[in-house]
Amino acid sequence: MTAELPSTADLRVFVLVAQQASFTQAALRLQVPRSTVSTSISRLEKQLGARLLQRTTRRVVLTSEGQELLGRSERLLEEFEELATLFSTSHQQLSGLLRVDMPLGMAAGVVMAALPEFMARHPALQIDVCSTDRRVDVIADGFDCVVRAGSVVDESLACRPIGQMPLVNVVSRSYVAAHGVPEKLDDLAMHWLIHYMPNPSSTPMGFEYEEGGVTRSVPMAHRVTVNNSAAYSAACRAGFGLAQIPLATAAPDLETGLLVEVMTRHVPAPMPINLLYPHRRNVPARVRQFGDWLSERLGNLLS
Repeated sequence: MTAELPSTADLRVFVLVAQQASFTQAALRLQVPRSTVSTSISRLEKQLGARLLQRTTRRVVLTSEGQELLGRSERLLEEFEELATLFSTSHQQLSGLLRVDMPLGMAAGVVMAALPEFMARHPALQIDVCSTDRRVDVIADGFDCVVRAGSVVDESLACRPIGQMPLVNVVSRSYVAAHGVPEKLDDLAMHWLIHYMPNPSSTPMGFEYEEGGVTRSVPMAHRVTVNNSAAYSAACRAGFGLAQIPLATAAPDLETGLLVEVMTRHVPAPMPINLLYPHRRNVPARVRQFGDWLSERLGNLLS
């Protein structure tokens, strides 16, 4: 007698529980009762004859069998998704859950404002947007893709270039009133720079500018250090010193006069924007189409 095979629905529940390390969070994501998730996992464990998860009072931990099943399930579900969309057009409606991480400033700015348009195209799709400036682990943290600014250092991930984001040097109007305007590199010794350190191990780079295709740096004094892009822009608006931020972020405050562009002959190199995702033979349709939409929405902001 042939053993009953696990359903793809139960495997999807298992993967989500494993990613969230919580039955409750998985139930919230799926918008079903927690008992439904528990039943699905129990059925899966019974069919496979193995304990997949260790439940504690605070979290859920994978057993060794669960670790093995997770990797195989993710690959199997990707194959099923590719099969389901094999003969569809490139604009088919998406469904399921898309988990994406991106810089805080980008998410809070242009992406979140435009996201209703993307969701309207795909009403059956759910999206989790994680907004931090630290570098998450795409695979271990269960993301479908991440948007990263800056050079790509993780060769284990596939990379889709989105564009180059121009940067500008800015200070607040109140800073100008108190300290004047730096006009040349020698002037920087008399000014303050806001330090941006998204990771505790980061090293402040000083005032950066591009010259002849080479990035150079000038050390500057600082009074304030921040660890995310939103606080970085806010610190600049509050008058704590000079900041080097994306032109798209600075544009509204430059128009109102709250910020002033300075050192226009010594601007940083444009910042690469890339969409990164795990190496796969078949990239999920939700990742492909999100990348297409992101390129479309950011196109007029990037070079």
